Amino acid sequence: MPEQELEWISVGHVGDLPEGRVKTVTARTTSICLVHFDGQWAAMDNHCPHQRGPLGEGSIEKGVEDRCWIRCPWHGWDFDPLTGKPPGGGVKDHGQKMYPIEVRDDEIFVGLEAEPPHERTVTDVMVETMTNWGVRSVFGMVGHSNLGLSDAIRRAVGREELHYYGIRHEGGAAFAASAYGKLTGTPAACLTIAGPGATNLLTGLWDAKVDRAPVLALTGQVQTQVFGPGAFQDIDLASAFQAVAKFSQPVLSTSKHAELMSLACKNAIVEQDVAHLIFPDDVQTIPSNKKAATPAGRVAGHRIRPADDEVAAAVDMLNNAKRPVIVVGHGAQESRDQIIELAERLGAPVLTTFKAKGLIPDDHPNAGGVLGRSGTPIASWFMTLADAMIVLGASFSNHTGISPKRNMIQVDYDRMQLGKFSKVKLPIWGEIGEFCKLATDQINPGPEAEDQVSELTDRWKIWREEKHRRLAEDLGRGVHSFAVFDVLGKLAPEDAIFAVDVGNNTYSFGRYLETKGTQRVLMSGYLGSIGFGFPAAMGAWAATQDFEAFRGRKVISISGDGGFGQYPMEFTTAVKYGMDITHILLHNSELGKISKEQRAGEWPVWETNLVNPPFSAFARLCGGHGEKVSEAGDLERAIQDALDIEGPALVEVMTDAELV
Repeated sequence: MPEQELEWISVGHVGDLPEGRVKTVTARTTSICLVHFDGQWAAMDNHCPHQRGPLGEGSIEKGVEDRCWIRCPWHGWDFDPLTGKPPGGGVKDHGQKMYPIEVRDDEIFVGLEAEPPHERTVTDVMVETMTNWGVRSVFGMVGHSNLGLSDAIRRAVGREELHYYGIRHEGGAAFAASAYGKLTGTPAACLTIAGPGATNLLTGLWDAKVDRAPVLALTGQVQTQVFGPGAFQDIDLASAFQAVAKFSQPVLSTSKHAELMSLACKNAIVEQDVAHLIFPDDVQTIPSNKKAATPAGRVAGHRIRPADDEVAAAVDMLNNAKRPVIVVGHGAQESRDQIIELAERLGAPVLTTFKAKGLIPDDHPNAGGVLGRSGTPIASWFMTLADAMIVLGASFSNHTGISPKRNMIQVDYDRMQLGKFSKVKLPIWGEIGEFCKLATDQINPGPEAEDQVSELTDRWKIWREEKHRRLAEDLGRGVHSFAVFDVLGKLAPEDAIFAVDVGNNTYSFGRYLETKGTQRVLMSGYLGSIGFGFPAAMGAWAATQDFEAFRGRKVISISGDGGFGQYPMEFTTAVKYGMDITHILLHNSELGKISKEQRAGEWPVWETNLVNPPFSAFARLCGGHGEKVSEAGDLERAIQDALDIEGPALVEVMTDAELV
């Protein structure tokens, strides 16, 4: 080919490679074995024709014919350093492809033909379909069994159709995607390789499944020709994901690829569950001229109007109650405004499950705080005295503290949730917002209805006084957790998104921090998985980039030292992508919640102590902001400084494990 038709690409300088050595270099996307031998330079195809071993990782050694050869590091095949020809004849006689090479002012250039147009592949079709269904973010790790799929994702990122976040552990990717789904109701995707990369997703995917969060898992797989006999990283992914995924299918060469991705996305969105696709390595790059699919005509609206007679019966119960209460769970998040309007009209306290904390801000006149083990005495007070209760979007976990013995109305869009654990007086199938609008128009409390709104003011005053009295419980072993959450509650923006971990820090957050405005709280609910907090914050931050409704909202994550220690290197992920996350780390060198449970069960406290690095210094070493706080008086300045930083920041608070 004439020289003018070549593109000359720099691959380094002469000082980079000593005489008698080889190395791998890349020109555009071409992997090349660069050779410096006998005072000359050569460039050849880097892949040995045997099993594509990397010649650039080999060496120049004396061999047959008493000559020097490049020896493939995998299986010892030999090639002439300057011509690429093998010794002797046989199947290797054609030799390696050679590339023109020039040295200009000590800089080495390799000549490549003009890059051919990209040939559309199966994974291009599937990624385009995925973005058509509204997937906007992918958390993952690029590896040897997902390279074709990764390249299709790379192209979508280049077209600004996707954001990609390269994580440090696949478990972090799954938790990030789970939190993203909980916040938005839209799936994010997780990308992994075969084998261990795929299995590392399972804990985070179970978190998504049991909390009804949509997630799309995309796992690489070994080539189809080596399925089954025990190839490297070959495990039965279909079986491994069978229990956790609502939809799990392999992508084969004969599959209807756009339809397969459409079904995965539809299952994740409609079922609010995990969908999983398995991509064998050899299928990912098969050429395809098929069109991507869209969701047009594939998904109906979800506004289910409850039956009029059931609404009327519910209204009658509420109008005749002296002390009605409204209990809301995470499933009611989309109906926030309608619930508050109903509460105001009824004059009823709104009590939330922990997962729904913040659905009604604690500074609202009808707010009654959180029920259950992480809750406030305000909520338990009104629950105890209630003579009618309407439960909206709650799952009745044993942690919620919802009494099953009351005059109960339950409304849910999922019929399986109605009366799931015990019968209720009036189960109503319908979308919660639709129910609230219909009921509010008919609410007219009777003359015997008590003034619970004024009573709420009194109960909040009693609880706030009690919280501040607890600050006197200084044992000299660290900051009281109330001090942390009192300051954080005051300083956090009214539209902040909180991602909380598991442990005593979580209980203290639920009990002490008072929400305001439109703040949202994300947690590992039913699964209760330690380590959720910081990766969840990454997922929440990604949502602030993808959805206008969350744009510009501050993301604040909270964990203990045990929880942060599960995925600490994800802090470098936050640094890499400039994620605006403020992390509050309660450091007590202990798995405090477990110590507490051991004592409560009359067990000796055993193996709950932790050895930790200085986390604030760790944050700084990672390239973020880090500050250590040992005195309550320094909290306000330190937390405010961290909140003001536009990027990852960590405040390490030395706390007392017993003061929760």
